[in-house]
Amino acid sequence: MAPKKKTRTTVGEIHPDALAYTAGRDIELDAALVEADCLGTAAHVTMLSRMPIRPLILGKAEAKRVVRELVAILRDHESGRFPIRLADQDVHLAVERRLTRRLGDLGRKVHTGRSRNDQVALDLRLFGKETLLDLHEKVAELIQALLNMARKHVAIPMVGRTHMQKAMPSSVGLWASAHAEALLDDVVFLMTAYDLNDQNPLGSAAGYGVPLPIDRDLVTRLLGLSRTMHNVLHAGNARGKNESYILQAAGQVMVTLSCLAQDLVLFSMPEFGYFTLPPAYGTGSSIMPQKTNPDVLELVRARAARVLAHGQAVLEIIRSSPSGYNRDVQEVKAPFLEGLAMTLSSVAILKPIVEGIQVHRDALEAGFSPDVFAADRALELAAQGMPFRSAYQQVKRELASLEHRDPYHAMARKDHLGATAGLDFDGLDRRAGEVAAFVKEDRKAFHKALGGLLGVRYPLARAGDSRNPTSVAKGCNSAGSH
Repeated sequence: MAPKKKTRTTVGEIHPDALAYTAGRDIELDAALVEADCLGTAAHVTMLSRMPIRPLILGKAEAKRVVRELVAILRDHESGRFPIRLADQDVHLAVERRLTRRLGDLGRKVHTGRSRNDQVALDLRLFGKETLLDLHEKVAELIQALLNMARKHVAIPMVGRTHMQKAMPSSVGLWASAHAEALLDDVVFLMTAYDLNDQNPLGSAAGYGVPLPIDRDLVTRLLGLSRTMHNVLHAGNARGKNESYILQAAGQVMVTLSCLAQDLVLFSMPEFGYFTLPPAYGTGSSIMPQKTNPDVLELVRARAARVLAHGQAVLEIIRSSPSGYNRDVQEVKAPFLEGLAMTLSSVAILKPIVEGIQVHRDALEAGFSPDVFAADRALELAAQGMPFRSAYQQVKRELASLEHRDPYHAMARKDHLGATAGLDFDGLDRRAGEVAAFVKEDRKAFHKALGGLLGVRYPLARAGDSRNPTSVAKGCNSAGSH
């Protein structure tokens, strides 16, 4: 068998087997980064055209030509006419190939002063910023759906459980707003990840800077990022750690969603009958005609495990890396993109499910039995002066005497902060509104900066575009039913 010929690429010749192995899944995954790569390149060439050197590497008119071609690439990408080829290796060289083919030597100049190391780091941060804004928005919408449910059913009793056993009187309002408040706490973590991500690593090049008078802060402003990463070596070393911050924050969201999903699966079982889930979000059985299965909720539980595993996988990949760029971090891209995809799609799918839940008061009332009121009665006796442990033992002996207790009365008596009759819906609504306002304000400023950079209205397209991270997690949304 004749030996395979080397494949010619922009950065040299390579054996085709080595090319396939090193490119890995980048040809597939980098479709999600085309827009970010074009934005980063637009900012970079604009900065090059303003460097205080003679001769200019790029004149201002030349930089504008490059930016116009980058906009054309974005439009072609939106319509599926911008392929990333194996010989390209990744999105960065695919964009450079196109610029060189259309602009000649002008295209060959665009990589001056940068490396694919800082280029991909920037791409992932730009992608992460847009996606985190989307995730904040979707989480805020789910929070509001849960709060609406809680407010609507605040006076409907529900048995509270510990160890899955009946415990104390509760309410649907307390249950639903608990999940809402958990997500509000998760948003604090998301905000931290967003802040850490919102930095510009470009200009660090291969991790050691360049002997050119580049203006890194100008690039930061052009891209609508909050600040420039200072130390150029750190800017490169942060690759992987930044993705792990985001995945760990996403993982906390998924843990909350998994708990919510588990509750909904249990409480919609016929044996409970507390809730009926919207039929449109259930799936049928291939053999049992009567079945409507909560597959969506089951997959939320499973995908929570996968997002947590993706976050751990990223940490394992980078934990033994020395400082400076190492190709190991290429393997961070897939878990990062897929983990974000699963989180965003999981949050989005739960909102209409929560909004469509039917609450069955009769079944919820029927769930109460005398023992549910035992702790309340012991505390009543303690309030009358009996030592609590004595009250505890007395109630334990006389559970049957609690038979005619009223769950509505029990709910009304717990009027301290955060209990069944003390829920601060206005405060929770305000916190949810602050998240929505943050997204609106930051997205507006971000898109304004990018529109000014490109000289066109931004975003070019939103619906169904490849910036939606769900498009890169192929197969993660498929569901079977049994």
